[in-house]
Amino acid sequence: MRIDVLGVGFDNLTMQEAVAQGVALLEQEGCHYVVTPNPEIVETCRENPAARDAVNRADLVLPDGVGIIKGARILGTPMKEKTPGIEFASHLMEEMGRRGKSLYLLGAKPGVAEAAAQRLQEQHPGLRIAGTHDGYFKEDGPVVEAIAASGADCVFVCLGAPKQELWMAKNGPATGARLLCGLGGSLDVFAGVVERAPKFWSDHGLEWFYRLLHNPSRIGRMMKLPLFLVHVKAEKRKRK
Repeated sequence: MRIDVLGVGFDNLTMQEAVAQGVALLEQEGCHYVVTPNPEIVETCRENPAARDAVNRADLVLPDGVGIIKGARILGTPMKEKTPGIEFASHLMEEMGRRGKSLYLLGAKPGVAEAAAQRLQEQHPGLRIAGTHDGYFKEDGPVVEAIAASGADCVFVCLGAPKQELWMAKNGPATGARLLCGLGGSLDVFAGVVERAPKFWSDHGLEWFYRLLHNPSRIGRMMKLPLFLVHVKAEKRKRK
């Protein structure tokens, strides 16, 4: 049973359990997808029914960041731990490398996916990169056809929310992939274009603040964090 946080149902799993489920989905027939909502995405889902539906239809809904964990605790439904999308993806690639699975990278600016592909192949021996495509496309059809032709087992869809969640819900089966993962700006990190917050900041739930310090233009997006907590506390009062 999923844990409801403002209308988004999260799977209550440790990172190890989440990766094990991801691997299991890779081995199953059909198409599956994973989403990793943070408070900003939950706020988007509150305002956008189509986005909320796409998120809740996912086979795995993982809490990306400490904000979701705190929100669930305030609501009296504590979760095991945060399972950041980029860490989930890294562990998943380790398992894919052991199994000789193939990965398609979709998103980011031109050239970023290719740079990420090179680095990821070096970091994960056995992982096969089936192909790449930037996120600056106007029509889904040619991209879907390219993924299908590549024969990829898994696709990292890094188009930003809620575009990536809606894209996976709509196009997933046509790609022929077993698993798609919505991972926001992860390709920039994998490519070395953006540096992830050091462990200290992440361990103390301050990764968001580290990103804000290095990119002040994110302030508008970050304003959704306190709004999320306001809505969580209002929801707690309603549930009493």
